[in-house]
Amino acid sequence: MNDVIIIGGSFAGLAAALQLGRARRTVTVLDTGLPRNRFADHSHGLLGHDHKPPLDILVEARQQLARYPMIKLVNARAESVSGAIDDFSVLTGNGESLKARRLILSYGVADQMPGIPGFAEGWGTSIVPCPYCDGFEVAGRHWGLVWSGPPSHNYVRLYHDWTDTLTVFANGHDIPPEIRADLARRGIPVVGGRITEIDNHESHNTTVKVDAGPQVAVDILFAHPRNKPSARLHESLGLATVDTPQGIALKVDERRETSMRGIYAAGDLANPQMPSVTTATWQGAMAGIFAQQSMLV
Repeated sequence: MNDVIIIGGSFAGLAAALQLGRARRTVTVLDTGLPRNRFADHSHGLLGHDHKPPLDILVEARQQLARYPMIKLVNARAESVSGAIDDFSVLTGNGESLKARRLILSYGVADQMPGIPGFAEGWGTSIVPCPYCDGFEVAGRHWGLVWSGPPSHNYVRLYHDWTDTLTVFANGHDIPPEIRADLARRGIPVVGGRITEIDNHESHNTTVKVDAGPQVAVDILFAHPRNKPSARLHESLGLATVDTPQGIALKVDERRETSMRGIYAAGDLANPQMPSVTTATWQGAMAGIFAQQSMLV
């Protein structure tokens, strides 16, 4: 029996495995090899790995975990989970049944691309969600923001630390008059109508076409499509969730434990505030530590 099975082997899952391996706990990591940021050319803001391709960082992390004989990395999907604390069972897509005393869920989320031609093709390069991840590289240039609801007003204020040139694309949203007045006071134009197509060019440049008015070229386009968990294991387990503007996230306590004893969660799956490589890594590390401490006798 494993001490811990980790479902999801990206930044959060591998960080959890590292802490558990160093505590000499037996760990199996199940991973499908499809991290959320695989579309990005570079990852930013992670100390010691700034401006590295995210897949390269993960390769290096797996190589480092090889020195811990207690950690087993398996390229497989977890198809189902059952049991309770100290006696969990995980059935993999390979037909293998694994047992563990604790579980860590870190299978992340999948972004749901809107049906706008060019959006999915530009995602992660010319269309991005996070200024902390990509803002420095395009600071001082013309940014665009696809309005997605009330949180977008805060994004307008946030982006001011990187650029003074911003265009908002309403994309069919009815922006309240008081917010439109604030945008006008800040000198931020609002392009009405719905986005019909996005042309992506080199060096982040993007041309946004709308159904009411001329097309607009920006140097980078920020957007926040909804997302959903990359698997449904939490549903079969009946774990509590929280609603967020972008989707749902697993509810965890201060020790990263979910609503079911013995099951922990980390990374974008359980982080509705600020998803990033940095936060996923520290959350994964803490989930691993708290899972290990819960097994002390």
